[in-house]
Amino acid sequence: MKKIVFLGLLFGMFFVPMTLLAQTEPKDTLALAENKFEDSFYESLKQKGIENYDKAVDALEKCLNLQPNNAIVLFELGKNHLSQKKYKEAYDYFEKATKIDPKNRWYWVGMYDVCYETHDYNQAIVIVNKLVEFKDDYKEDLTSLYMNTQQFDKALALINELNEKVGKSDKRELYKAQILQDSKYQGSEKDNLIAQIKKNPKEESNYINLIYLYSQSNQEEKALEVAKQLEKEIPTSDWAQVSLFKFHLNNNDGEKAVKAMNIVLASDKIDKKIKHRILNEFLIFSRTNPQYDKDLEKAIGYFSDDKEVKVAKEIGKFFQAKSDWNNAIKYYEMHLKNNADDMETILLLMQAYTENLQFDKLAKSSEEALQLFPTQPQLYYYNGLANNQLKNHKKAIDVLESGLDFIIDDASLEINFNLQLGEAYNGLGDMKKKENYFTKANQLINKQKK
Repeated sequence: MKKIVFLGLLFGMFFVPMTLLAQTEPKDTLALAENKFEDSFYESLKQKGIENYDKAVDALEKCLNLQPNNAIVLFELGKNHLSQKKYKEAYDYFEKATKIDPKNRWYWVGMYDVCYETHDYNQAIVIVNKLVEFKDDYKEDLTSLYMNTQQFDKALALINELNEKVGKSDKRELYKAQILQDSKYQGSEKDNLIAQIKKNPKEESNYINLIYLYSQSNQEEKALEVAKQLEKEIPTSDWAQVSLFKFHLNNNDGEKAVKAMNIVLASDKIDKKIKHRILNEFLIFSRTNPQYDKDLEKAIGYFSDDKEVKVAKEIGKFFQAKSDWNNAIKYYEMHLKNNADDMETILLLMQAYTENLQFDKLAKSSEEALQLFPTQPQLYYYNGLANNQLKNHKKAIDVLESGLDFIIDDASLEINFNLQLGEAYNGLGDMKKKENYFTKANQLINKQKK
């Protein structure tokens, strides 16, 4: 929480003269009382200066006996008790001072200091709302107090008010981001941003924040509308290219769509979620417009450091689901260049090689993978299958028999191993062993059916 630090006040000449008690009172008695007050007050200041707070309090109590309604004395008593961490006594003295002189800001500050040190933020809010009447700067403190008491609706409203009046600050923007993680506060913030855009249509950040909120809540159409509005008001904005990309794609203008896409993907201002959406749309477009394959590859490069989504891998899956094995292989290989230990992608690539009848590559790749992962039974299977297809039956048998030892609770894989061993012995002309392995495979199949 931001805490405003205030300098102490010098009270050398702030004592209040006594009111004349009566016409008959001797003047020397009045002078004596005033001298006693002044001497005691200066003594309190001296003792406080050397941090001898008990003696300072004693001196101030003498002053209070002489002038019970002197707000300055009460304030000084509050300060001395606060220095001794006697919080209740300090608060009471400060409060008494405010009742005598409510227009003195420093007395209210004393109460705030006590609340701050005791973490009584709810009471601090009451006091700071009073301090705001003296000075608007206290609204910064009020924002932090609302955050500490989880009054996020009030904090958000005050943050927006301060942003408009005095400009944004890092601390307030951090608070705002924290609040907007909860979707229930996003509606009011959307309304605020819409109002800010109407008021100042050339302020890009309001469009960006609104697009982000719509994107976070899966309101893509509204996000696109805002991007179009931004494009109209600020054509040079990176965010404007989001809507331009969509416009060019719908008009089948690949060249302009690529240009807009590259600006978006290279921008550090635009949310990853939107970048992924744009890439997916271009992926679908490029599938029917293969002349843009190189542009797609370049676009994937923008996501090379993305730890959340492995883009090349996901594109490989996209093509594999459509039985486009050539493209699936291309993107799996691209992904594995920088992620050689990704077993899921290795196995996806092995299956793609199999479906594409590329047994030379399957044999080589599975053998290389076995050097890294010698206990993965699926790799033995793919290597055995490849060698069978390449008529290397003896090698297939060696590999498959080695791999059987690593199969654990995977009946389907065990069936495939036995079928490939049967095929290998069939290739060697050993019908007895062929039938033996095919029989084992059938037994496992029947067992699965039960």
